[in-house]
Amino acid sequence: MRDVILLGSTGSIGTQALDVIAANPERFRVVGLAAGSNADMVAEQAERFGVTETALGADDAARLVRSVRADVVLNGITGSVGLAPTLAALDAGATLALANKESLIVGGDLVTSVAAPGQIVPVDSEHSAIAQALRSGSASEVSRLILTASGGPFRGRSRDSLAQVTPAEALAHPTWDMGLVVTTNSSTLVNKGLEVIEAHLLFDVPYDRIEVTVHPQSIVHSMVEFVDGSTIAQASPPDMRLPISLGLGWPDRVAGVGVPLDWTTASEWTFAPLDEEAFPAVRLAKLVGEAGGTFPAVFNAANEQAVMAFHAGAIGYLDIVPTIERVVGEHQGGELSLDGVLAAERWARSAADSLLSA
Repeated sequence: MRDVILLGSTGSIGTQALDVIAANPERFRVVGLAAGSNADMVAEQAERFGVTETALGADDAARLVRSVRADVVLNGITGSVGLAPTLAALDAGATLALANKESLIVGGDLVTSVAAPGQIVPVDSEHSAIAQALRSGSASEVSRLILTASGGPFRGRSRDSLAQVTPAEALAHPTWDMGLVVTTNSSTLVNKGLEVIEAHLLFDVPYDRIEVTVHPQSIVHSMVEFVDGSTIAQASPPDMRLPISLGLGWPDRVAGVGVPLDWTTASEWTFAPLDEEAFPAVRLAKLVGEAGGTFPAVFNAANEQAVMAFHAGAIGYLDIVPTIERVVGEHQGGELSLDGVLAAERWARSAADSLLSA
């Protein structure tokens, strides 16, 4: 039996995690719930699962993690506000099932330096796939990590053709429904750039050995290429309950959590190289990741400001990534600490807003 704290319990990751836990009461028990602001829904969840410890907001979530003993903390909070709860979970010695990629990306070495080997288990489908594939060989045998990308709603289009993209079109993702910012990030490939940084931090593979391939069917969730030329891929229908269950139960699998592929039906899986001219965000993210320090925090915060400006009609779709690049180019670096990251984010938001209002 594993005691679990769920952070972001009212969101997509949190509610699906509760589905997994409800179906496996002999394996998992919820001992704490935290959400951003939906107090009524948290109260309903607490009553359903017999939970006495709840929290609202990231600061209260970090307090909850420090005060309630748990074997696993699933961080499904959205955004870099999840950094403090991530650090609290690692400090408490719990396994961190990480769906809040931003906390790792903006925290960087601040997070990895305090994590014990194997303490962070990725919940993003791509990184869960890589973690599964890495069990096929030793670290010295890994040649490359290959992250798959659906390509979003604008796959195959030229950069010029994207100039008139509307907010509604950017939110029409062909596979996933992930909220305004993340869905927009998927269309610009900023999300994939963030995932490249996340992969580097999780698996300690250099950026020049992390590649992105476009796979619109979203069946192969990512791959690992080994030095002998073998590539191990993890494939399953797109269903976040599978990586969530692995995050809760790692290294053991949870039976029956997902539906397997139907091999009696003909299907086609395609792969194509990323068009970096139309979608330059991955290239920029690699440069930001290599710079390290507070640069990824600036990248993330500037993107959030640009995305919101796009949806407000203040800028065009093709202004999003150039805005990030300009803000990153103006950044002088900062102290890699919790306060330093927060300060870098505040600066980046202010710098982005100044550019966007000019």
